Amino acid sequence: MSSRHCQLTGRKPGFGKQVSHSNRRTSRRWLPNTQRRRYWLASEGRYVVLTLSVKGIKTVDRRGVEAVVAALRANGEKV
Repeated sequence: MSSRHCQLTGRKPGFGKQVSHSNRRTSRRWLPNTQRRRYWLASEGRYVVLTLSVKGIKTVDRRGVEAVVAALRANGEKV
């Protein structure tokens, strides 16, 4: 797993070329806006730390952390 990777949405760095004024091309990466967030998991009485993109954080706010963690575990992710 790369460090800039969302556990929920699967967003990863994008790759492409940076083009200068003289049209020279060099490789570059677009990194997703990932944050490490700590959520209280009431069913287990502990905190879980998730690496999420901002869209993933909004998804957790909408669906709830319990449902999201259950979905991650169903996909084989260690939480």
